Amino acid sequence: MAIAPRFRRVAALQREFVDREPLLDAFTNEIERVRAAMAAGESVPRVLNMTGVGGIGKSRLLRELRVQAPEGWRTAVLDLQVPAMRQQEDALAVLRAEFGKQGVRFDRFDIAYAVLWQRIHPHLRISRETLPFVEESGVLTEIIDSVAGVPVFGTALGLLKAAERVTSDARRRHRISRDETLSSLDELPNAEVADAVTYLFAEDLRDASISRPYVLTIDTYEALVPAPTRSGRTQLADVWLRDLVAQLDRGLVVIAGREPLRWDAYDADWHGLVRTCPVDELPMEARLALLGASGVTEEGERRRLARASAGLPFYLHLAVDTGDVGGNEEGTDSMRTRAATQREILQRFLQHVAADEVRTLEVLGVARIFDQEIFQTLTAALRLPGHVTAWESISSYSFVYPAGDQLRFHQLMAGALRDRLSAPARLELHQLLRDAWEQRAFEDPAEGGVTDQERSRSLGGRMLADPVAFREMVFHALHVGEITGVELLDLVEVAVRGGADGAAGGVLTDLREFLRENPAHVTSELTEAARVMDVETLLRRGEASQALELTPDENWNVSQPVGARLAVAAGQARRIAGQTTAALTIYNRAWAGQDDTARMGAGLWAADLHMCQGRFVEAERFATELDAIAERRHPECRGDVARLRHLAHRFAFDLTTSGRLLDEAAAYYQEARSYLGNANIRTNRAELLAFVDAPAAIPEAQAAIEVQTEIGAQHELGKCHTAIAVAELRLGNLDRAEPAFDAAVEALTRASYRSGLARARLYRGVLEARRGQVGLARESVCWAVSELEAAEVYPTLVLCAGAALRELGIEDQYVTDACQRAESAIQPLDSLDVLKGRIDALARDLLGFGGAA
Repeated sequence: MAIAPRFRRVAALQREFVDREPLLDAFTNEIERVRAAMAAGESVPRVLNMTGVGGIGKSRLLRELRVQAPEGWRTAVLDLQVPAMRQQEDALAVLRAEFGKQGVRFDRFDIAYAVLWQRIHPHLRISRETLPFVEESGVLTEIIDSVAGVPVFGTALGLLKAAERVTSDARRRHRISRDETLSSLDELPNAEVADAVTYLFAEDLRDASISRPYVLTIDTYEALVPAPTRSGRTQLADVWLRDLVAQLDRGLVVIAGREPLRWDAYDADWHGLVRTCPVDELPMEARLALLGASGVTEEGERRRLARASAGLPFYLHLAVDTGDVGGNEEGTDSMRTRAATQREILQRFLQHVAADEVRTLEVLGVARIFDQEIFQTLTAALRLPGHVTAWESISSYSFVYPAGDQLRFHQLMAGALRDRLSAPARLELHQLLRDAWEQRAFEDPAEGGVTDQERSRSLGGRMLADPVAFREMVFHALHVGEITGVELLDLVEVAVRGGADGAAGGVLTDLREFLRENPAHVTSELTEAARVMDVETLLRRGEASQALELTPDENWNVSQPVGARLAVAAGQARRIAGQTTAALTIYNRAWAGQDDTARMGAGLWAADLHMCQGRFVEAERFATELDAIAERRHPECRGDVARLRHLAHRFAFDLTTSGRLLDEAAAYYQEARSYLGNANIRTNRAELLAFVDAPAAIPEAQAAIEVQTEIGAQHELGKCHTAIAVAELRLGNLDRAEPAFDAAVEALTRASYRSGLARARLYRGVLEARRGQVGLARESVCWAVSELEAAEVYPTLVLCAGAALRELGIEDQYVTDACQRAESAIQPLDSLDVLKGRIDALARDLLGFGGAA
């Protein structure tokens, strides 16, 4: 069978702009407008919107426009047909890599991206293995190299300090240290950090484009925002892209899609900035010219193919790919078969390709993306040719396009090939593809060569190795129809723990699309799983108000695992929003279910709330059952339970037992290699030592401050400064205690940590009492009690406030009444009298009546 000569394809590509003069003229005109705007010092984005039906040749034209870009201009491409490119962070990383190869330095963007990544993955630290483009980033490479292989925790403050310390380039150091946006990142919520990342990408690109503008082409816009529906959450899918393009004002952005953008419907400022250029079917003369340039010499054959193509270049190129289309009189009967329609052009092509190659094309048509490894895996499984020559033949066809590090078929060809397969055949191929991608998606954390940092990213014996493979595996698993909502949520948890929040978001996008396009496969469990993933994504990004909007009802079926997990997510949204009682009610409902994951999350937070509200018996009951669940899960979970118990005993002022449980929690966190867990243990140890060994508490708290400053946890910093203040207070160093209290209040105010502020103010009241400022002391203590009651937390501290006033001989009816309310709320682990005895002893010690440690 004949294989289309490669020179014919090259010739066809050279004639790509047959009858495309209007597009070329529009492109040239927009280039000149960019030049004129830059010369005039104007900053306005320019967008050329190429529109046309599928198969009209938009992707090829985009490639040619990049070639036609003026000499010296940079070029980059974003192909939204590639699933990962529809996620904001992944798309920015790809564009950063493309422009970075052409000399653009993205120092500020790299730091901001690392901060956002760290916010979304707080359990991980930045390393070459976790962050996409560390190797290409000069500033991040210098930072990581400077710490001798120790992973870096990505806060703006920590990264900026590290950059200032290690960067050898003075201009880079100055540029980074003086950037106001970078300096403010730690103060911003996650949604605003994401906006800042996009802004700094555009700023770095703008600074590099003063003398070298750029052409950015964006393909298959409709893959991001499916037409014709652009309402509700669907219309929000391209917000990040609109925001990015609006800031790209030193170049030209060319966006190809099936419909005009109409961005001015969302924002009137876009009016006049987007030029739409329709790409219509080729007229007959242009079709004949393209076929002739491609080697189709027989006039009758050219005209038949030209008519059959309906003017779509996809079918004209496919006709050329068929091979001997020049009217060879010695050809077989099938070779002289005349094509009369687009479908017949496709059939004619397949008739003139070897049978094994046809089967291989059909196999790959089920894949969204593929590479040589996937090709060889599938051909081996189906006993098809998998040698290099077969691969080169497949990958050189005109309908094969690059897709990042993989390849993809043109949508029309992929659809046509899938249509040739029976449902059982498609199912078998989805199974093969799922298995093939799964081999690449995970690695075993028990295998040799896996670092401690990598092993800490594992869950349930699985560790993410390749986010792209992970997403493709889940895509094919959905089409196999054997994956449950619970399995989906477990897989997404593996991705998030592995630092691939983008892949987790991509799975949600794929699930929504699958449910929309396959109504026969829609189940309530999958629909609810999509909702859980949606809410958890918002919570990871700190958008609790939006998470609340997605969980307005409370009719979750907690007897089912997915319903229970949705309830926990809804509870988290309410807890973060300050709706404590509502959150606890939801946690208690989820706790009554059977799903370990939901019960672990619900139980930990319920126990934490019980502990904070003085119900120590109830907290211990939860902790006992949580231990059994935690033993089946990650060691970090056991650390969480032990730390919860430590806090319960500390607030019950059983400091000996509290210390033992703190050591137990530390051991579990060490085993789990949990950076955040170990960091918080340092804070808790400093807080405990402030009451039992004041001299040791101060260096411990200072060490904890160093770690928490790197993390950027303001509430933890506030607790560390409070621990120093209490230790200095107990040591009688009142002048040293005061600035420590000031630092605590500053950090706790910044963190909006209400109960932490109340604690600090309570202990500051003791400082004022020891200085003889009795009026100020009473005011501070009363304010602290009112705040603790308003927040519905720490009744034992209310009793401590009452004991302190009694020791000082101060009568205050409000505090007395508050103490009565506190006593009725407390569930002591031993007895109320014993607990009150410990509290009285503590109050005397703090006031200096019982001697300092």
